[in-house]
Amino acid sequence: MNFSKSGLLVLLAVWLLSACSGKKKDQNPLNADSMMIRMAELQIDPAHLDAYIAILKEEAAASVRLEPGVICIYPMFRQENPTEIRLLEIYADKAAYEAHLQTPHFKHYKTATLEMVRSLELIDMTAIDPASMPYLFAKLGN
Repeated sequence: MNFSKSGLLVLLAVWLLSACSGKKKDQNPLNADSMMIRMAELQIDPAHLDAYIAILKEEAAASVRLEPGVICIYPMFRQENPTEIRLLEIYADKAAYEAHLQTPHFKHYKTATLEMVRSLELIDMTAIDPASMPYLFAKLGN
C-alpha cells in the first residue's frame, strides 16, 4: 500500500490521539478517585536517544491498546533537551499498574532500554479535579 506524506501524517495524528484514549465505550466507567497517576522523569543517554524513543513508542502504544486498565501513557520530551523524557501515566487503579508491570511489552521495554536510561524518577501524583478527567479525554475524540 502506498501512502502520500499527508496520508501518513493523518494516520500518525489518529494514532497519537488514540494513545491517551484507551477507554472503550463498552467498558465500565472508571472511578477517578481510585486512578493511579504518575509522572516518570527520565534522562536518556544521547547516543541511544533514537533507539530509546522507538522502543518507548512501541511500549506506550501496546500498553494503551492491549491493557484495559491503562488509561494513558503519554511520552514527551523537553523542547530544549530531547534527552529529558517525561511520561504521563494514568492507570484505572493500583492493580492495573501492577498488572502492567507483568506484561511482555513492558518487560521488553525495561530490559531493552536498561543501558539507555541514565536516571529515572517516578513521581506519584494526585488529580486536583478528577471529575474533569473524562471531559479532557472526550475532547480528544472529537
